Amino acid sequence: MVFESMRAIISFLTIIPAPQSLITNIQSIADKMYLFPLAGIIIGVLIGALAYGISFYLQPLLVGLLITGAFIIITGAHHTDALADFADGLMAKGGAEVKHKAMRDPAVGSAGVAALVLYIAGMIIALSSFHHGIRLLTSITAAEVIAKYAMALQSYRGLSAWEGFSSPFTSAMKDRRKILVATAITLPIVWFLGGGYYAGLISLGISAAIAAIIRYASNKTLGGISGDVIGASNELTRLSSLIVLSLVAL
Repeated sequence: MVFESMRAIISFLTIIPAPQSLITNIQSIADKMYLFPLAGIIIGVLIGALAYGISFYLQPLLVGLLITGAFIIITGAHHTDALADFADGLMAKGGAEVKHKAMRDPAVGSAGVAALVLYIAGMIIALSSFHHGIRLLTSITAAEVIAKYAMALQSYRGLSAWEGFSSPFTSAMKDRRKILVATAITLPIVWFLGGGYYAGLISLGISAAIAAIIRYASNKTLGGISGDVIGASNELTRLSSLIVLSLVAL
């Protein structure tokens, strides 16, 4: 049962295929959102192993560029697109309806472009700051676990701004036991992979603060959170975690 749930979650979060019967029911995936940090381990190890392998042969900046591209590709650019949409909605002038319309517009606005440029540049710089392959592998894995925990945390703490993609997740995660399980999964992983000096826990704390700021901004401008807000939280907390962990690795 857990194995099938993990296959469905990983397929939902990435382009890795799974039987159609496992991924057609969004509610069943939402019900198991507390397992997102486990999916973060798998995704992080896959990309981290690639980073570890190429770090022996390529310059750090090129490694950063390729691994940033790998993140975007393996996730199908869904969360990267969510970051751009959230930025467009946040900067749109008008009420919640105007902002909602801006977020649903398939064309990326200037705010979305700026957010993507800054995010991609930040990822490349952070990833290129690691000079040891094993630290790169462990840090990518820890950052991905934290990013997936941030998604679960947003759904637990937030309310949907409108009936949409986020609704099943915000509803399902209101069970306090689920966020406690997600936290119990996340804490030992980031502690073990953080690289000493409490870096993993500091990364987790900063990510939780960033998620809270995003949620506050979304509540003020949209009246709640959305799927784009959850996806943007994933990208920004991954980036913040990599920045913190890269400072420890220097």
